[in-house]
Amino acid sequence: MPPASRSASAHSETAEPSHIAAEIESAIETRGLEPVPDKERTGKVGDLFPTWVAANISVLLLTMGAGLVVFNGLNIWQVLVVATVAPIVSYGIVGLISIAGKRGGAPGMALSRAVFGQRGNLFPGSLIWVARWGWETINAVTGAYAILTVLDLLFGIKSNTALIVVTLLLFVTGTFLVSGLGINALRVCSKWSTYLFGAFSVLVLGYLIVDTDWSAVLDKPAGSAAMVVAGIGMIGAGGISWVPSGPDFTRYLPRSASSGKLVGTTIGGAGIVVLPMVLMGAVMAVATPNLASAQDPVAFIGELLPIWIAVPYLLIALVGMLLINSMSMYSAGFTAQTLGIKVPRAWAVSVNAVISLVFGFLLMVVATSFIGSFISFLTLLAVAFSAWIGVFGVDMLRRTSYDGAALLDTTRTSAYWYKGGFAWQAMTAWAVALVTGLLFTKVDWFAGPLASSWIGEHGLGWLAGIVVSALLYAVLPRTKAPATPAAVKADEEAPAPAELPV
Repeated sequence: MPPASRSASAHSETAEPSHIAAEIESAIETRGLEPVPDKERTGKVGDLFPTWVAANISVLLLTMGAGLVVFNGLNIWQVLVVATVAPIVSYGIVGLISIAGKRGGAPGMALSRAVFGQRGNLFPGSLIWVARWGWETINAVTGAYAILTVLDLLFGIKSNTALIVVTLLLFVTGTFLVSGLGINALRVCSKWSTYLFGAFSVLVLGYLIVDTDWSAVLDKPAGSAAMVVAGIGMIGAGGISWVPSGPDFTRYLPRSASSGKLVGTTIGGAGIVVLPMVLMGAVMAVATPNLASAQDPVAFIGELLPIWIAVPYLLIALVGMLLINSMSMYSAGFTAQTLGIKVPRAWAVSVNAVISLVFGFLLMVVATSFIGSFISFLTLLAVAFSAWIGVFGVDMLRRTSYDGAALLDTTRTSAYWYKGGFAWQAMTAWAVALVTGLLFTKVDWFAGPLASSWIGEHGLGWLAGIVVSALLYAVLPRTKAPATPAAVKADEEAPAPAELPV
C-alpha cells in the first residue's frame, strides 16, 4: 500500500511531520496515523516476541494467580489449566487481528475507520480510549506500590499521601517519556527487560520450589468448573485489552511476513511469561490467605521473599510495568488522534498520562479494595473490547487491503465515509454485541439481568460479545467502499486471503 498522501484532501486529517527518509531507524518516531510506506517496513516478526513478553512483565500476574486460589477457589492443577489456556485464547486473538497491521501499515484504530466509517469509528474508539484510562491507571498504581514496597524494605519508609503522589508522578513521567519516543525505544527497552526479568523470575521460582510447603499446595481441593472458565476469562482479559493495539506493533512488518509465525510469536511471547507468573502467584497464595482484603497488591511479595530477591525483582518488575504502560499509552496516542485530537502522537500521549495520574491517586487513597476494583475492571474491559473484536475480525477476513488516503480523509470525499460517515452494519453489530455482553456480566457494583445464567456464571459475557458481533456483522448486507486508485494499487500488491492461518 502506498503511503497516504498529505494532500489527498484540503480538509483531510493533518499528518505528523515526516522529514526523515527512513523514519523507523530514527530514535524518536514521528509517524502518526499515516500508513507506513513499503520501503520503510523493514521490521521482523521475531521483534514481536520481546514486545509481548514485555507487555506481560507485571507483578499483577502474581496477584491474579493468587486471586485464582483466593477468589475462585481453584487448586494448583486447575490454575495450570487456566494459565495455559488463557494466553493461547487471548493472545491468539491479538495475533490474528495484528495481521491487519501488516496489510494496512497503520494503527489498529485508524484501520477501524474502514470498518465503522469515519464518524462511526468515534463510538468504539471513544470506548476503547476510555478503557485504556483504566488499564493505565491500574498499571500506574501497581508501579507506585512497587516503589513504596522497595522504600519500605530498604529504608523502612512507610507510605503516606505525599509519598503516594510523588511515586505516582515518577512512574507516569517515566511512562510518558518512553511512550513519547516511539516504537524503537519500546523495542530496545523490551529486549533488555525481557532478559533481566526472565533471569530473576527463574531465581524466584527456585526459591519458591525450596521454601514452599508443597503439601499445603497440592492438598487444596478443586474448585468448580465454572470458576475455571471464569478464571480463563479473568487472566485472558489482559490479552483481550491488547487486541485493538496489535496492528500498532505490526505496521512496520513487510506484507510478505508470515501470518502464522506472527500469531505464534505473539502467543509464545505472552505465554512464556503468563504461565509461570500465574503459577507462582497461586503458590504464593497459600501463605497469603488475606489477599482478598489487601489494598496493596504488591506488599505480599516483600513479605514472602527475602529482601535480596524481593528488592531487585520488584525493581525489574517496575521497569516491566513502565513498559506495559508505555505500550498502552503509545497506542492510546493513536486512538486519541483517530478521535480528532489533532496533535502529534507524543503530545496525545500526555492526555492519558494526566488522566492515569489523577485516577491513580483516587484508587490508592480513596478506594477500599484494589483487588476487587481490579477484577471488576478486567471483567468490564473484556466486554468493552469484545464487540469491536468480532466486527473488525470478520471485516479483516473479507479484505486484503486498506486505502491509506481514505483512512486519513475524514471528509465526505473519503472512500470510508459510507452514509453520513457511518457504516450502519458495523455500528449495529457493535452496539447489539456490547449490550449483550453487559447483560451477562457481573462485577462488584453492577450485575446484568442475565448474569445468573450459565453464560454469566461462567464469566463468558466477553465471549458472547465477540460471537454476537461477529455473527451479526457477517449476516448483514455488506457495504462496499468505492474503488479508488490507491485501493486498486494496494489490491495489486496485497497478499491473497489464503495467508490467514487456520
